Amino acid sequence: MTQPPTPASLQDWVGRTQTTHDILSPVQARQMAALMGDAQRMHEPAAGVLPAGWHWLYFAPLQVQSRLGRDGHPQLGDFLPPVELPRRMWAGSRLQWSGDFAVGMAVAQTSQILKIEEKAGRSGRMVFVTVQHRYASDGHALLVEEQDIVYRDAASDAEKQALRELGERARAGEHAFEREGQSMMAWQADPVMLFRYSASTFNGHRIHYDVDFCRQVEGYPGLVVHGPLLATLMLHLVQSQVAPGRALARFEFRALKPTFDIAGFHVHCTEQADALQVWTTNNIGQVGVEGRVTLR
Repeated sequence: MTQPPTPASLQDWVGRTQTTHDILSPVQARQMAALMGDAQRMHEPAAGVLPAGWHWLYFAPLQVQSRLGRDGHPQLGDFLPPVELPRRMWAGSRLQWSGDFAVGMAVAQTSQILKIEEKAGRSGRMVFVTVQHRYASDGHALLVEEQDIVYRDAASDAEKQALRELGERARAGEHAFEREGQSMMAWQADPVMLFRYSASTFNGHRIHYDVDFCRQVEGYPGLVVHGPLLATLMLHLVQSQVAPGRALARFEFRALKPTFDIAGFHVHCTEQADALQVWTTNNIGQVGVEGRVTLR
C-alpha cells in the first residue's frame, strides 16, 4: 500500500519546473469582455492590450477526464506535489509586469515550485505551495508572478457552523463595511457569472459551480467566487475608475475570507502616496481579499 507523502518527501517537489505555451486567443478575451459587460472589446478583442489580470484566462492546467480529482482539479503528483489534504484555494499572488499581453501573442509560461511549507492553524493542518510563473513572448519578459496555493483539512464542525451563520446573516440582508474605500464598485456574482468565468479559464473546481458539492462536502453556504476573479475585479476598478490609461507595475494580494454567490459584494480602492490600497468586502461587509497596486 502506498503511504501518503511525508513533509520531507514533499520537499522533493521544490525546484520542479515546467513550461507551457499558449497563443492568446480572442475567444477567451471575448468571453471575459462579455462577462464584464464590455461590448466594445467583446466585438474587437484585439483592440489594445489586455486588461491586467486577463492573462489568467490562459495557461489552464489541462488533464484528461480520468485524471481529475473528486473536486474537479487535475490530480496532484505530476508538477504540483501530492499533498494529501482535500481542500485547496488560491491564497494570494505577487505580480510584477515588464510588458503587456495582447490577443494573438504567442506566450511561454515557465513555472517553478519555489517553496513548500506546512503549518498548523485554527482550522487544522495546512500546506502552502508557492509557484513562480514567468511569462515571455519572443524572448521579451512580460510578467513574473508568485502564486501561493494552500491545501487544507476538511472543514471542522466549528468552521461549518461559522459558515452557516455567515450565510444566514447574508441572506437576511445583514451588511456593514469593515472598511470602505474612496472608490468603490458593487458586484453580484450569480451562478451564471461564476460558471462563465470557470468556462473561460477552463477551471473545473466544483466549488464554483456545483452548489451541492459546496454545501455537502466543503461546508460552504453557496458557490465560491473565484480568487482570480476577485483580483481581476480589483484591477478593473483601478484601471476603469481610479487610474484609467495607466499601466500597472506591481500588484500583490492575499485572500482572507471567502465570498459567495448568496448576496452582493464590493471592491474598494484608496489612494496613498506611493501606491493604491485595494480590497474586496464579502457578502456581509468583511474584508475578503486585500491587495496593493503600484502604477508604472
